[in-house]
Amino acid sequence: MAGFRTKALGPTRRAALTLIGAGAFAAGGINWARAASSDDEVLTEAKVLRDPDVPVAGNPDGNISIIEWSDYNCPYCRKLEPELRQVVQDDGKVRLVMKDWPILGPVSVTAARTALAAKYQDKYHQAHDAMMGVSSRLTEPRINELLAAAGVDMDRLKSDLTAHGKDIDALLKRNNEQAEAFGFRGTPSFIVGKYRVPGVLSMAEFEQVIADARKAKMN
Repeated sequence: MAGFRTKALGPTRRAALTLIGAGAFAAGGINWARAASSDDEVLTEAKVLRDPDVPVAGNPDGNISIIEWSDYNCPYCRKLEPELRQVVQDDGKVRLVMKDWPILGPVSVTAARTALAAKYQDKYHQAHDAMMGVSSRLTEPRINELLAAAGVDMDRLKSDLTAHGKDIDALLKRNNEQAEAFGFRGTPSFIVGKYRVPGVLSMAEFEQVIADARKAKMN
């Protein structure tokens, strides 16, 4: 996992998966009513799951949600991306909520702001895929090159960054506040249903967590 801010490590992936598999992820399970009682209410179900400014992939009417916090310069996010998309596609009933969380430096912030600005010309997913699809660390010139090659209108993008910059920054602030409130320490991090999953999973592990989340939703 990339982007740790402290030296103190959280639960290992194996420990987290053991808890999930046992159906006893009490420390990571989400109680929305309790979360919503905090002073700033950053973890209300509506704000986490249904923020209208956050891009969504997969099935928008799916019966389970995966929320991903990611950074375009995170190598683990890039490695996981095709596997996660395959799981979402194969399942067919997963709503993937894509929260940009740029914590790996100024270029990561630029990448996130640029992708979100592309949303105003309906090119967020093209921008996202272009930046996640490279193996080298991003630079600002490389970001512009990738997005132009992906069909993003760069003049329109520049205009939208100016016109909607405050809204984009407010969204990134919300994403960051939610990630910190959940206790995430790096990218990628996930909520699957009502389970908190702080780390990278394999395709089989994602499928199992999705199945567990569906069972928990029925109880």
